[in-house]
Amino acid sequence: MPTAVAAPFRFFTLQVTRTRRLSPSLVRVTFTGPDLHAFASNGQDQSLSLFLPLPGQQTPVVPMEYGEGWRQAWIDTPEDVRAVMRSYTLRALRQDANGATTEIDIDFVLHGTEPGAATPAGPASRWAADAKSGDRAVLLGPSVADNTAIRFRPPADADLIVIWADETALPAASAILETLPAGTKARVWLEVPHTGDRVKPTTSADAEITWLVRDEAPADAPGEDRDGAPEAAAPPEATPLALEAIRTAQLPSAQAPYAWIAGESGCVKALRRHLVREREIDRRRVTFVGYWRRGLSEEQLRERGE
Repeated sequence: MPTAVAAPFRFFTLQVTRTRRLSPSLVRVTFTGPDLHAFASNGQDQSLSLFLPLPGQQTPVVPMEYGEGWRQAWIDTPEDVRAVMRSYTLRALRQDANGATTEIDIDFVLHGTEPGAATPAGPASRWAADAKSGDRAVLLGPSVADNTAIRFRPPADADLIVIWADETALPAASAILETLPAGTKARVWLEVPHTGDRVKPTTSADAEITWLVRDEAPADAPGEDRDGAPEAAAPPEATPLALEAIRTAQLPSAQAPYAWIAGESGCVKALRRHLVREREIDRRRVTFVGYWRRGLSEEQLRERGE
């Protein structure tokens, strides 16, 4: 069966080898697969499309046989049959002595899986929370290490790296920090729901990391209710915790800063506006990626063409 899509990306069949609960909101799932040896990536914020089976299915239904026409074929497949598709970031990969990939890690954010959750878990959270060795998935990912699904690309002259990430972008931010050369000056804000979600990244960079914990935010913080959940009436750009922290921070002196901000789309837009307009960072040196949008599922975003 052909699995090529559009070079340098292709389909890979995956199987869970193990899982590890990293924190209250994060679980790491490790995958292997018969054709994973062809998977290649330089890491950092490598974006992936993961296909998961519906409840009751052993294998996700993905029309890989259609080659480059797979997307339309997937859309045309009934919703109660086709696989759930979600976007994720590669957290890590491991290779054998010959440079062939043997395993990959993907970190999942768990929303609504705890008993009594106000908002029920989505299909990916439910799958990840219950994942066990042998469970199957399909991945659309790179077969060329340097590919267009890697967005973190600081210019060679960058003398300061500025990073903000929420929990959905924490795996990417952690992978980026691991790759920064020793001595690289970095100012980093990582936003998570709970104190226990502060999974410390490993880095050789000269990085100052600030954790923004929503559980620890004042109960009457603007744009949040008393449970720390965003108010339904709050505009999507209302991001008081991150915006206030970064707006009041003193950045290290730099002639050519580069910023990478990723997470909830409204927050990303507000922070980009601040960095470009108030901090006067060249907009061409600000990489911004909306991983999700408050109040909308990935299916709803896809229907809107976003």
